Order: sequence, then C-alpha cells, then structure tokens
Amino acid sequence: METKGRERRSIERVQFRTNGIIVVRETEEMLYVQIEDMSPLGIGFRMEAGSPDIRDKDIVVITETAIMYADVVHVIEQQDGSIKVGVSMKKFTEDLLKVLFKRISL
Repeated sequence: METKGRERRSIERVQFRTNGIIVVRETEEMLYVQIEDMSPLGIGFRMEAGSPDIRDKDIVVITETAIMYADVVHVIEQQDGSIKVGVSMKKFTEDLLKVLFKRISL
C-alpha cells in the first residue's frame, strides 16, 4: 500500500550577517548592502536610506560565500530609514553566466 507523506522539513533562512554587493543587471549598478539572513532559496538584506528602488529588477546578490540571481520579493522601509529587502532565487540564464565568468576571468 502506497502512502503519501508530507515533507516534514522546511527550508528557512538562517542568520548570516556579512557585507554583500548587489548588481542590478540592466544598469550594472553596484550597491553595497548588509546581508542579514540566507537560505538556498533566498536572501534577506538591508540597504541604506536613499538607495535606489530595485523592485522589479533583475539582480545578482554576491556574498563572501555565494552568488545568487534573484527576484525581489519584498521591500520594506524601516523606521531608521534603511530598507529591508527579501529576494527569492531564480535560475541563471546562459547569457548571464557567460558575463559572470568572463568578468571573473579578467
């Protein structure tokens, strides 16, 4: 008899505080951010007050241990003026991988 079970594990973000860089793909603008938490599926970070709006932008998040191509899931302004951002990973395109590896090899 076959039983259908539910996955009991969940993938949650864990605290991972470090500096990071965001590259906005269409403009190649680099923004320095504070990474707060991450998982294999997403990253949470904080941007300084006055940072450009990255909603609906293709971004690449670079930390000291990972590179993630991502969609912005939420942007929340904080009381101190900083901006809390959550992103969800997406699959790298062949074109983007070529650009990344070309830049890494320089």
